[in-house]
Amino acid sequence: MPFALVTGGAGFIGSHLVEGLLARGYKVRVLDNFATSTRENLAGTLQQIELLEGDVCNLTTVHTAMRGIDVVFHEAALPSVARSVANPLESNEVNITGTLNVLLAARDAGVKRVVYAASSAAYGNQPTLPKVETMTPDPLSPYAIGKLAGEMYARAFTQLYGLSTVALRYFNVFGPRQDPTTQYAGVIAKFCTCAVQGVSYPVNGDGEQSRDFSYVENVVQANIAAAEAQLDGHALINIAYGERTTLNQIIALLNEISGQNLPAQYGPDRAGDVRHSHADLTRARQLLSYDPKVDVREGLRRTLEWYRQK
Repeated sequence: MPFALVTGGAGFIGSHLVEGLLARGYKVRVLDNFATSTRENLAGTLQQIELLEGDVCNLTTVHTAMRGIDVVFHEAALPSVARSVANPLESNEVNITGTLNVLLAARDAGVKRVVYAASSAAYGNQPTLPKVETMTPDPLSPYAIGKLAGEMYARAFTQLYGLSTVALRYFNVFGPRQDPTTQYAGVIAKFCTCAVQGVSYPVNGDGEQSRDFSYVENVVQANIAAAEAQLDGHALINIAYGERTTLNQIIALLNEISGQNLPAQYGPDRAGDVRHSHADLTRARQLLSYDPKVDVREGLRRTLEWYRQK
């Protein structure tokens, strides 16, 4: 059975990926420093995995985590555009230096492939829709710059050292275990909490900004496909659902699912935010046979149910 390392494996996406890998028959090791994640996210899998508490910014720790590993899923990052605008140095350290450490250690350990969690933030505010991987990047925030730098490092490690790498550009992932309590929380985590509490939805701007929201199960499917696909060289691939949904539409869906009529509370636009986002999935379908199974409505229903139980 293949041995996988998931950096940031106790995080929102990482913990779902751990479950997916175990179900697929992988042996799993998690490296996490619990800066933006919790042990509770791994409650259902702790007995089945190796857990190494440590930081990707420490190269010695990453080398230790890499021993015996076949494939790496690099999910560890400091998420959030807003957070990176407030503290660009910290964002740079984790998202660029941390990624470089993972690639160096993977190269030295003879790992077969690194699957890197890249971000659609690399596209910036370009008006062209949908976003295609061949577009020139236009990052607008330190977070976007860091994620783009990680992609470029991955490509360079493939070209220079023969390390197989895949960069998956995630678009607005949502689902259970996303922390709604921080100021940097994903919008759907916040909105679900509002629906559970019966309070109005806080919206930056007019709510007509749109995103290609992707339920976390689709992202797990894409990661495992990226690890197992026959790929030549470095691959850069969009991962999303492939449809645009506005925040106002999300609010309407949540009200419908929860049987409520809660209002939106509109505020000023947020610095560094992108107006519209929509992924072209042609390359994902061709290279990974990617076929996202869970649509936005069903994803919202499952996510809201999880927050209710919390």
